[in-house]
Amino acid sequence: MLIAVCSLKGSPGVTTLATALGARWPGQENPIVVEVDPAGGDLMARFRLPDTPGLVSLAAAARGRGGADPNLLAQHTQLLPGGLRVVLGPVGAEQARAALAVLASGPSSPLRRAADQPETTVIADCGRVDPDSPAFPIIRSADAMLLVARPHDDELAHVALKLQAAQQWSRRPCFVLVGDGYPTAEVSQALRIPVMGRVPGDDKGAAMLCGQGTGRRGLDKSALGRAAAKIALNIYAHGHSPATSNGSRAPHLQVAVPGEPVSGAALQPLGPQTRNGATS
Repeated sequence: MLIAVCSLKGSPGVTTLATALGARWPGQENPIVVEVDPAGGDLMARFRLPDTPGLVSLAAAARGRGGADPNLLAQHTQLLPGGLRVVLGPVGAEQARAALAVLASGPSSPLRRAADQPETTVIADCGRVDPDSPAFPIIRSADAMLLVARPHDDELAHVALKLQAAQQWSRRPCFVLVGDGYPTAEVSQALRIPVMGRVPGDDKGAAMLCGQGTGRRGLDKSALGRAAAKIALNIYAHGHSPATSNGSRAPHLQVAVPGEPVSGAALQPLGPQTRNGATS
């Protein structure tokens, strides 16, 4: 299974969520988190890891072998302190884009080939994305796409503008909110799209994903870890359900056309923001 995690505006914590999902993934699988953000990766600096193996070495190997080996991705991973396997993106955008030009080209990327193996999950941290992103082919081939946004006016305005197009990028688009702001039910009603989950602001939990703390065991008890576990379980359950495990495309989430009412009610602006991250 290939999961793409991305945003349409700003930096709402895509890398943190992708890493938390990997650390809290259910079942017996040992997922691989891959940094394919065209702006460059963060995990190398966060954990003070060497720059190889990683995305650049993976691209070099894929160029030489054509990326046909389904085990190629696993051969270029490193381990985070909690044991999570990651393919580190280079810090620089130029190197990241050069690697993605190789990895995202052709009929099947090393990420897709690895994700097609039994009991294998690949979580791609795609950063901020649009149709011109070199990571876009990876998103298009993903089994699920998580669109991440903070529930604030500026970010939600961009989401509302681009949401209809973004829903066509993936067979299963999902919406995740991060941090305090508008209540979940209010965002869902205003944008006319279900919200899969909400990740609370959790500095301690985020610190564990930045190389501080005790890795997976400490993350299990954090608010961030608990929220990520629920989202991961939801994705895992849908990905392994009989209705979607036979290669059929799951239906897109429904969203209204801007300016057209749903059930007789016109789209209303969101109300006052909350300060406690309330959800409904």
